[in-house]
Amino acid sequence: MASESMRSFAIPAHWRARIGYLALLAVLAYLVVLPMIRLQALAFEDGAQGYQSQYGRFDIGETIRTTIALAIGSLAIAMVLGTLLAFAASRLPARMGFLKIVPILPIVMPAVANIVGWAFLLSPGPGYLNVLLRKLPWWSGSDSGPIDVYTVPWIIILTGFGLTSFVYLFVSAGMQNISSEHLEAAQVSGSSTIGVFFRVVLPLLRPSLIYGGGIALLLGLGQFTGPLLLGQNTGVNVLTTDMYRRVSESPSDFAAAAAAGSPLVILGIAVVLVQKLLLGNQNRFVTHGGKAFAPSGGRARWATATLVIYALVALVIPLVGLIIVSLTPYWSGALSWSLFTLDNFRDLFATTAVFESVVTSVVTSFGAVLICVPIGYIMANLLVRGRRFRVLSLTGDLITALPLGIPAVIFGVGFLLTYTEPPLILYGTRTVIVLVYVVLMLPFATRMQMTAMLSLGNAYTEASATSGASPMVTNLRIMLPLMRPAILSAVALMFILLTHEFAASLLVRASTTQVMGTLLYDMWQNGSYPQVAAMALLMTAVTTVGVGAAMAVGGRNVLSNL
Repeated sequence: MASESMRSFAIPAHWRARIGYLALLAVLAYLVVLPMIRLQALAFEDGAQGYQSQYGRFDIGETIRTTIALAIGSLAIAMVLGTLLAFAASRLPARMGFLKIVPILPIVMPAVANIVGWAFLLSPGPGYLNVLLRKLPWWSGSDSGPIDVYTVPWIIILTGFGLTSFVYLFVSAGMQNISSEHLEAAQVSGSSTIGVFFRVVLPLLRPSLIYGGGIALLLGLGQFTGPLLLGQNTGVNVLTTDMYRRVSESPSDFAAAAAAGSPLVILGIAVVLVQKLLLGNQNRFVTHGGKAFAPSGGRARWATATLVIYALVALVIPLVGLIIVSLTPYWSGALSWSLFTLDNFRDLFATTAVFESVVTSVVTSFGAVLICVPIGYIMANLLVRGRRFRVLSLTGDLITALPLGIPAVIFGVGFLLTYTEPPLILYGTRTVIVLVYVVLMLPFATRMQMTAMLSLGNAYTEASATSGASPMVTNLRIMLPLMRPAILSAVALMFILLTHEFAASLLVRASTTQVMGTLLYDMWQNGSYPQVAAMALLMTAVTTVGVGAAMAVGGRNVLSNL
């Protein structure tokens, strides 16, 4: 009797799934949405005093213009370079195919390390490239310049270089889906390589260009590292650095910081909506021809030269700048073999704070990845197969996409405000770093696994269900093994981004809980430039080791699957 009554009150399977999804969405809403709501509520308190304080300043117009110029300028550079590199990669000879990974490699180098490397090269006085340029007859009479890396144009250029890899990831994926038949038909009709590119390739790449351009624009609007490191001492401000200044000053002004971030939140949401509007019916861009489909290829020598030159400029040259400064006792334009020493690395490895920052970065990054992967898998499953839960699916799509459209510095301020007060006081702990990392990586964990699920279709799950397997067994024995490359690619990408993370970390860290990027920033502020260079190289090495481990487990294609 008891067992029969328990069966009569058993919760149906679809309701158990609904309750589970609802519980997860509630947790994610607490992490993602609540800090944003608290920030905006604070900005509107006392008659919107936060907005009056932020936008009543005499220099706010210049700050907004610089923010827009940085976003638009870096977007233009990244779109041109990213598209050119993707087209070049598609025209590589077969034996040079390994060069396709070159435009992805700059992602492995932390943005803060890249910026610092260029500062050592292009600083007006002791910058090594400037010293070489001053030996030319045009600038031989000057003792500074001719390039000033601390100005807005150069901050835009370096930011554009940093965003190029992200655009390349999207455009190269779209390029691989263009059949060689389309290109061959255009060439047979008499079109040159340039004509094929503009008349055939670019129109077919519209979805990839819109997605990649949208991501680059959002990253440009929320850019923090370049303006902070290069513009802080020269009066160059953007909205994100304004937010950091408002929070770091004494007393902190969270209301003004929230008001400074409001335009970025609105623009982020607007960019996502415009993306959907511009894409429209994506069936117009399908170019596969069934079994006869063959990706485009080529034998162009210019393609090899283009990728090699990009590697030199985006990766090798800033690394050389870091290596030179790290091996000298002080940073100056004069170099001598007698100056080179390993003392900076010895001091670095003997410093307890450095060791602790590496441990904190690795532990918090892996902790966030381990949390994000299963959450992303569940959310991807909801978005792909949750037709029965339409409202929950739409809500999940919004929550998981939100961190992609909002700069990391805004989440840093939101978490700093939320977790320095009851009921959860987590400021200065590794836990709060892990939580903000989980929020920042949620879109990547969800989107990359969702793409893999869509490519697999429903045939495997339906066959498993027909054989009597439960959803749990189907996921563990069928879906997860098939999705292993996508999952490991997501792990590699998230680990790279998290070990580089700087903006949010700078706001939620404490003096006793540092990650590598925040410790490097403190060294930069103190003027310990050789130590900064050594620390930047250490960050790059840690990320490289993590990516190497992911490739050892998932194969050589982990990076190419990003």
